[in-house]
Amino acid sequence: MNFQAFQILAYLYWLLLLLVTGGSLALAVLAFKQQRQQYAIASAGGLAAALVIAAVPAPEGSGSFGIVLAMVALALAVVGGGPMAVLALRLATNNSVPPGAHGGILVGDGDGAAPGQADAGGTHEVLRGGLMIGILERLAVAGAILAGFPEAIAVVVAIKGVGRFTELAAAEARERFIIGTFASLIWACACAALVRLATA
Repeated sequence: MNFQAFQILAYLYWLLLLLVTGGSLALAVLAFKQQRQQYAIASAGGLAAALVIAAVPAPEGSGSFGIVLAMVALALAVVGGGPMAVLALRLATNNSVPPGAHGGILVGDGDGAAPGQADAGGTHEVLRGGLMIGILERLAVAGAILAGFPEAIAVVVAIKGVGRFTELAAAEARERFIIGTFASLIWACACAALVRLATA
């Protein structure tokens, strides 16, 4: 194969990979904004397709294409993980836990209420601020893997666990915490793995 044909093949490979990853990101943004499961599932399918493409031995000379892919994958990790965690929670709990006003869930006052958290209805909200915590968590995890420091994932999980420890007395809170964290981490790791596979 001559050099020109090899260059064309390399461009086609990266173009396809970037288009599929970008499509997954666009679907993730739609899932995030419109809260629709169909978009989240389609985004996951796009990420899976991108992982399959990245598993094919890449032509040499990724250069700037690898940098662009890393930026798109990092955005996909941050944005797409939220809808994936929500989807996983809906499948696991079947919406059986009432949502709170601040992004958490409502549990009975007998389930480890902190002083001042109870409301007049005999419930209190736990796991507040999950959206922002999830965004920061996925940014840190994907960034750590892309930077070649996956050991930092343990630090992220430890910080999150310690920060949420007092809210995990209720079984519903523990279940939601574990499922949401795993879904979020798996998504972020898959997005980072996409870049590592393509640029290896």
